[in-house]
Amino acid sequence: MQRVRDGNAQVGDVITAEFQSAGRGRLDRTFEAPKGTALLFSFYIEPQRNRDDWGWIPLIAGYSVAKTLHAFHATVKWPNDILINNKKVSGLIAEVVGDGVVIGIGINVGMNEDQLPVETATSLLIEGGVDLTRDEILCEVLEEFEEHFVQWDQGIDEVQPLYMHVSATLGKEVRVEYPGGATHLAVAESISDIGALILDDGTHVQSADVIHLR
Repeated sequence: MQRVRDGNAQVGDVITAEFQSAGRGRLDRTFEAPKGTALLFSFYIEPQRNRDDWGWIPLIAGYSVAKTLHAFHATVKWPNDILINNKKVSGLIAEVVGDGVVIGIGINVGMNEDQLPVETATSLLIEGGVDLTRDEILCEVLEEFEEHFVQWDQGIDEVQPLYMHVSATLGKEVRVEYPGGATHLAVAESISDIGALILDDGTHVQSADVIHLR
């Protein structure tokens, strides 16, 4: 993000890190990852679509990670937490900077159980992914993202049904926790044309934490 602000970034630039001591997620949560245990990277894009549609970008990124990890039957908890066996293996954040968006992604690759940040997390190693390298995963995620992002940026909206197919949230009873502290109970029903979570009472959720209740 600093490179973008300084005018030193080009579209498609990717920066990776060996470890993470002050990673930042949604709602300003911090995350740590010991050296060599996770795939940690950010990349820069400049979408041409109307900014009103940019809410789909983190969902496209989340779908791309889940698709890369399809062998693990990975799913997406709205909007973009990646789950394996209902435990979080990856998270991401997309932030508008200047004329574009920086997307930061973290995937727990080689963490053992003692290194996991929370009990509800997992890693590819724990789930049996002993032969995967971070380089291979990085390339696959970027290729998946490029394919679906370019189509979306050209006005082709085929990622919506693809995302819904890998959703772990749709059909579940959820508790929505808004940034201001308000909560809301309902059943997650669908995804709107702008990427919002549609609840069975008609509510459209665009920015909140979603907790699966059952």
